[in-house]
Amino acid sequence: MPTRLTLWLSNLMERGTDIKTQITKLQEALAERVGATVIVSNEVGLGIVPDDALVRRFRDLQGNLNQRLATQASRVIIMIAGIAVAVKSP
Repeated sequence: MPTRLTLWLSNLMERGTDIKTQITKLQEALAERVGATVIVSNEVGLGIVPDDALVRRFRDLQGNLNQRLATQASRVIIMIAGIAVAVKSP
């Protein structure tokens, strides 16, 4: 069953897990996969800056995670109003 990347990250934060280590492990696992892998994430940095420190930390971590995986990916698509917009394609 698919899990959104944002939920995965928030669960790591809730558990107090070493997030940088888990992100590295995720990237390594993705690099070893053969064939297509679809990752779904939310864009969290386009709104106002949250006044809550925890929410800002989540937003920053999620943005960094999205950037790292987008760099690693061969294709990146953002959905805007139900329209797929290619950000990066082979």
